[in-house]
Amino acid sequence: MDGWLVAGPAIVAALIVLVVVLVLVIWSIRRHRNPILEFPCGQPIETLLPSIAGLSLGAVVEGNRVEILENGCFFDALIDEIDGARHSVHFETFLWKDGVLARRLADALCRRARAGVPVRLMLDANGSRGIGDAVEQQLKQAGCHLSYFHRTRIRHIGVFNNRTHRKICIVDGRVAFAGGHCIVDSWLGDAQDKEHFADVSIRVHGPVVSHLQSVFSENWVGHTGELFIGAGVFPPLQPAGTVPMHVAFVKPEGSAPAVKILHHALICMANRRLWIQNPYFIPEPEAIEAFGQAVKRGVDVRVMMPSTGGSDNPMVQHAGHFVFERLLRAGVRLFEYPHTLLHQKVIVVDSIWSSVGSCNFDDRSFEINDEVTLGMLDAGIARQLEAIFEKYAPQCREVTLDEWNRRGVGPRLLERLAYSVNELL
Repeated sequence: MDGWLVAGPAIVAALIVLVVVLVLVIWSIRRHRNPILEFPCGQPIETLLPSIAGLSLGAVVEGNRVEILENGCFFDALIDEIDGARHSVHFETFLWKDGVLARRLADALCRRARAGVPVRLMLDANGSRGIGDAVEQQLKQAGCHLSYFHRTRIRHIGVFNNRTHRKICIVDGRVAFAGGHCIVDSWLGDAQDKEHFADVSIRVHGPVVSHLQSVFSENWVGHTGELFIGAGVFPPLQPAGTVPMHVAFVKPEGSAPAVKILHHALICMANRRLWIQNPYFIPEPEAIEAFGQAVKRGVDVRVMMPSTGGSDNPMVQHAGHFVFERLLRAGVRLFEYPHTLLHQKVIVVDSIWSSVGSCNFDDRSFEINDEVTLGMLDAGIARQLEAIFEKYAPQCREVTLDEWNRRGVGPRLLERLAYSVNELL
């Protein structure tokens, strides 16, 4: 008995050491050096597209056509394309919750599956846990191939916090959708009230669609082992327009993820204007410094986000508030929209380069989640996205430094607490 009493603390100590070692192993695998956001630039961003694509581990793809889709009308376009599918439908999303929209989409997917079209669905196991048994069974019985990303399994213990946050759909390998829209009834409508959110996605035709098919295949192969080949998924694609594009999604070991490099490098490349719409804006200190340097060289830096009252996750907004003072002192203009969730993940640089995707401007998206961002060099598209910014701006409250410094002790403590756990929010 005495031996057990002696051995007990030793066993506990050994287990503690083992846990610490495992944490260090996981940390060392994920560890990478942050990009140094100090490099000489000054060139027009339209001459830097190969550099932007290359730094973010992609390539420039010429000859694409892009359509901006706002709010609930996105789903009309999406379901029309699904209904016309002849060879394949590949769909990946983070958030799917049972409701009118979910059943409408499920019906469309099931129609194609019953017609013999392969339908593959990659749903995040955490974000889509509200899909409902009835819809899940409907999809499976119709013949849809359904896989959940990082279910609660022992084999996922080291990556369970990693979610697929991508929202993409590729139809017949010829047309693709990407952006921020989730499969929840709140994304229907036209952002007319707090129950109906605002968002932006794009429909794309042209050679870049094959790159988005590759994005889908990454997680599909990783979870199912299935390789899909042939012209029904990777057809030869001719130019469909004039828009050069690139895709950022890769997460290499030992280096910063592509979406992080892209978002941070753009701050250094802007010469005149940098407008950002993002629902969860929590930049790191290096990015805040880079924003300040951009302002000093004459860049009009503006960021629009929902207020705590408009957000679906107010704690994220509180975490973002922790860095507001530094941003305001750096000269960044901050706009908060109080009426509903602005879920757009949009950046426009110098009114000619722009991006749309799934990536939030925070550590969770940059470091943990699987994301995708599409960059585009086209003045017409940039103007459309700037017009969306300007549409919501009059209803925003611009935050001023003087007002911000007058907030009380309570909000400051809440902000510090939320910021300390922002990667878990």
